Amino acid sequence: MEENTAISFTNVGAKYDNAREVLSDVSFNISNGSFYFLSGASGAGKTTLLRLIYQLHKPCRGQIKLFGQITNNMTRDDTAKLRHKMAIVFQEYSLLSHMTVFDNIALPLRVRGIPEQKIKKLVSKTLEWVGLGKYADANPKALSGGQQQRVSVARAIIIQPSLLLADEPTGNLDDENASRLMELFIQMNKIFGTTIILATHSTKLMETYNFPIIRVENHKVSFLEANKKTTKNTEDIKDIKKIWKGPKPQNYFTELSKQFDDIGNA
Repeated sequence: MEENTAISFTNVGAKYDNAREVLSDVSFNISNGSFYFLSGASGAGKTTLLRLIYQLHKPCRGQIKLFGQITNNMTRDDTAKLRHKMAIVFQEYSLLSHMTVFDNIALPLRVRGIPEQKIKKLVSKTLEWVGLGKYADANPKALSGGQQQRVSVARAIIIQPSLLLADEPTGNLDDENASRLMELFIQMNKIFGTTIILATHSTKLMETYNFPIIRVENHKVSFLEANKKTTKNTEDIKDIKKIWKGPKPQNYFTELSKQFDDIGNA
């Protein structure tokens, strides 16, 4: 069971300074390859939960395991190695304005010491995948909000993380760009097998896509099954493809996955 578990919380509590606990006695297991929405009112603790998973915040009690490893007393180096398996996408994009779109996306690969020849090939492929092949040399500030968010997604997935955390990634987007972004996440989950937790306030988004929901409320975490009577089957994304203008997902993702495999063998 543990071999297939990406995230495990056991009686976890979290707080900031000496304030009251934001999260109390949180216990759950999330399997590899799952896709969950994360919902809850503002201030309920959604971002805290993501920060705990990404190791940006330590619990005040309880135990967190990621990919079978206990994280509570990890060294800084061990935490850095663990984060190589994870990526996070923020609502505010967090792009570096002094770098081009290409260099923003290439940054995680350069940090890992990947050869420039492979970086050029993989970044070019990923830019095509997110529909921004023409914007490699652009400054992020010159792009629209939807385009900037797709750059941040490309940067997050460039190392093919085992776990992707997305904190309100569609919050500032219109319906068209939100649908485009959702297709990217869905295909990433299906082709790469990436475990995804996507925080959102959008009831419409959660009603449209057939994924279970992690609900944060009153300092607790509960799990809700998707309502299959009112949601789309994730296998049927034809309506999204009417909006999506990029390459054919299945063939393209297969090719992109091969490029990621090349990195692993470098």
